Amino acid sequence: MKLLQQSFALLIMFFSLGVFSQEITLKSCTGFEKTGAKKIIFGCEGGEKLMLEFLDSKNIKFWYAPNGELTRNNESFAVNNEEFDPNFNINVEENASNFEIFTGDLRVMVHKKPFKIQIFDRYQRLVLGDLDGAAYVSEGTKTEARKVLREEEQFFGLGEKTGSLNRRGRSFTMWNSDKPCYSDTEDPLYKSIPFFLSTYNYGIFFDNTYKTEFDFGKKSDEYFSFSAPDGAFIYYFMYGKDLKEVIKSYTRLTGKPIMPPNWALGWSQSRGMLVTEDLTREIATEYRKREIPIDIIYQDIGWVEGLQNFEWRKDRYDNPKKMLADLAEDGFKVIISQDPVISQVVEDQWQEAAKKGFLATDIRTGKAYDMPWPWGGNAGVVDFTNPEVADWWGELQQKPLDDGVKGFWTDMGEPAWSNEESTDRLYMKHHKGMHDEIHNVYGLEWDRVVTEQFEKRNPNQRVFQMTRAAYAGMQRYTFGWSGDSGNGTDVTDGWESLADQVPMGLSAGLGLIPFWTTDISGYCGEITDYEQFSELYVRWLQFGVFNPLSRAHHEGNNAVEPWLFGEEAERISKAAIELKYQLHLYIYTYAREAYDTGLPIMRPLLLEYASDEKTHEINDQFLFGESLLIAPVVEEDVTYRQVYLPKGNWRDYNNPKKSFKGRQTVDYDTPLEVIPMFVKEGAIIPKMPVMPYIGAMKNAPLILEIFPAAKPSEFTLYEDEGTTNDYRKDHFVKTKIESKTTSSEVIVTINEPQENNFSINGKRNFWLEIFLEEKPSEVKLQGKKINENSSEALKSGWNTIFDTSGYYYDAENARLLIRLPDNKKKQLISIVK
Repeated sequence: MKLLQQSFALLIMFFSLGVFSQEITLKSCTGFEKTGAKKIIFGCEGGEKLMLEFLDSKNIKFWYAPNGELTRNNESFAVNNEEFDPNFNINVEENASNFEIFTGDLRVMVHKKPFKIQIFDRYQRLVLGDLDGAAYVSEGTKTEARKVLREEEQFFGLGEKTGSLNRRGRSFTMWNSDKPCYSDTEDPLYKSIPFFLSTYNYGIFFDNTYKTEFDFGKKSDEYFSFSAPDGAFIYYFMYGKDLKEVIKSYTRLTGKPIMPPNWALGWSQSRGMLVTEDLTREIATEYRKREIPIDIIYQDIGWVEGLQNFEWRKDRYDNPKKMLADLAEDGFKVIISQDPVISQVVEDQWQEAAKKGFLATDIRTGKAYDMPWPWGGNAGVVDFTNPEVADWWGELQQKPLDDGVKGFWTDMGEPAWSNEESTDRLYMKHHKGMHDEIHNVYGLEWDRVVTEQFEKRNPNQRVFQMTRAAYAGMQRYTFGWSGDSGNGTDVTDGWESLADQVPMGLSAGLGLIPFWTTDISGYCGEITDYEQFSELYVRWLQFGVFNPLSRAHHEGNNAVEPWLFGEEAERISKAAIELKYQLHLYIYTYAREAYDTGLPIMRPLLLEYASDEKTHEINDQFLFGESLLIAPVVEEDVTYRQVYLPKGNWRDYNNPKKSFKGRQTVDYDTPLEVIPMFVKEGAIIPKMPVMPYIGAMKNAPLILEIFPAAKPSEFTLYEDEGTTNDYRKDHFVKTKIESKTTSSEVIVTINEPQENNFSINGKRNFWLEIFLEEKPSEVKLQGKKINENSSEALKSGWNTIFDTSGYYYDAENARLLIRLPDNKKKQLISIVK
């Protein structure tokens, strides 16, 4: 029996490699059957079938079955909504040589022989077309789709991939892989997000969990392709007026990203050996003593007694519950690591899991698969595709949550050391299928269980979960980080790795991972000379504070707290972290937009300025929200860098007296303390005072930084409770702020807040910082003049006194400061020139 199982597995591998097969091309489809209002199934001469299902007038599901069977092993792991427009209906017009479907937005032409499909927009411009005579090519269980490649077409996406943001001319593989210290050309990596965008304003999501491949013109100038070695060949075509609309459709298809707790958007500290109570307390004390803002301290996997029993190591933690309570009182939240395995050393748990069938099995033995693991000895792989595992795992992980832990980072979920050469793992069987089908969704299934169990046992509380390995749809359960970056050979030579993290983070955002971070400092490499490493550390941190989730982390016991790199590095790092806290309300508003639309907070310029072809090749700068442009320094020993400014008028955020017209490249001085930042004229940036952690200052003023422009502008501030799931019920307050400039005055309107089952409790002040090149003649509030004060008097009691108003003009920085109480009513501020 054992020999038969081994032979069967080998046959599967031979067929998947095409050893006993020949290439077959789809040639003609001359008949069709319409099923329901919006689904068509084409019958083809070789017995193949092709289904087109119209989700609405812009989004189409394709399902090609070379064997004529429209069946699949599992329902989609990623797609959770195909009901875009339940009332949508289509009609098929048959002509001698083709079929045509008009949707209002698209014209879909299906050519009978040779078979191909062309999709045109309403103006008869080709959006996407099959390659003539070779739309689909099959060989054994492998199938490939080939699409016409146009000379000017560019591609973006596929989630966390290394190298240029523009994928044209390259090929990529989806196979979740543990690649520590990866280079800027290495592929595949930790996550598989088979969704990409084209400059022709469409996107394709290839919903196949096997080891799929994408080729964007590397092997041919005539076509691009995507292929799968096995499984149902299903993909979704999504069209929009721009790429933002396409991303919104992908979000509708695969689900909204969960919002993190508000404190998760603060600063966090970690290291590989941050796994003792003493060290945790020491780092927390040092941060508060040095007045560097921080919200989160991580504990790596060494916190646990045994993999994975969720018990604290008694030799490292004297009283973890008290430690967590003490840290919480000082504003700290503790996040712990978990691995997806049960070590054989943890004998009781191992026996229980094996007996209950909670571990993936080896088809050669019928027993739990024996997985080598980097620590803790050989282990069993927990089978999260088994529904019975969920409550068992949820009860285990709840133990540290009940102690006061605030969340998890799910690490090693590829599962670890599982790269393309690890073919032995293909003998692993999960509840939902063999490992070749489950591999890429293994981490996703784990993250699903972690989040669903957290929400079940901690009602209405937001989960914090950050993951390394995942598949499309991960945004419903978790956040992401880019894994083990950095130079393991020479830690000081990690500049290329830092530079690569910028487009990687932007691509992650395009793949619906809006809440993301790099390991600030890079994970890899021994730090032996902190002074020598300080420049790279500072530059990495200056980029990292503009990651929505900002975590400093490094391998082993290599500490990467800011003060270790010298006084200058500490001062510069502190200022950068403080800036992140000041921008918290701006970031949080865009976090809500990410939840609503899927649009990332870190945005490649092409997302807002797609018609500007220069933005297609920019890998070292990005938009932070819509109003701020960040150009991090990612090269060693540079005194200036070039920054491309897209259309519009921009101001130097560090010195707003300097203004620039867009569509040009400017030289920008970059001493170590400077982060090149630009702000769009007209921008309204909500901010808060620097505080040691999110929410530390009660009744904090709402700061509105305004850069008036000739055209009217607005910003709608989003606020909610911050830690519950009530945001899913739309419990929030939104406040629209408007700015308008005329020949005689600047008018700022703070509209009455629109409360939706939530209100801002307590009193607060508004504090306006308006860029103004000349002192105004007078300032009016609700049509009445307000008094001029000194800056000290104006700021005095800004979070304790709520019945005064006034203004001060800061001539040196060309800023008008205005203070007024937030009376929860519409307020009109007139600045008379």
